Amino acid sequence: MAEAIYPHAGETVCNCTALRQAARHITRFYDACLAEVGLRGTQYAILLYLSRQGATTVGALADAMVMDRTTVGHAIKPLERDRLVSIDVDPADRRSRLIGLTEEGAKKVEAGRTAWTKAQRIFEAKFGESAARNMRKTMADVVSTELGHD
Repeated sequence: MAEAIYPHAGETVCNCTALRQAARHITRFYDACLAEVGLRGTQYAILLYLSRQGATTVGALADAMVMDRTTVGHAIKPLERDRLVSIDVDPADRRSRLIGLTEEGAKKVEAGRTAWTKAQRIFEAKFGESAARNMRKTMADVVSTELGHD
């Protein structure tokens, strides 16, 4: 199969390109659904994680989100500005900072739940519930695959 040059030309042989195209496609859709509550998909994921796990360090949040620390730092700035998260000194290690969900952040998680549920419902109706479940399993397998560049 020849390499597809344009995204609408069909499948690509490049795993990275295929994953990135799919990620951008679904991210745009979830961002559009979450826009009604003033959040992007990544922001909602961070707030939801904090609501479930409690305050955590930038490094731990980066690991959980499979992001680098710098990207997490950029992602939490607007959340801090909007008072959805707080950043405090870690009492266990004064050199470290803890990111925690504020009361306003908890309200935003609840407001976002309806928009997220709508996005899930639409995606699964169009893509198929079984296909979506299999996709999530495959993506979890991809994330857990140890890759090195020998």
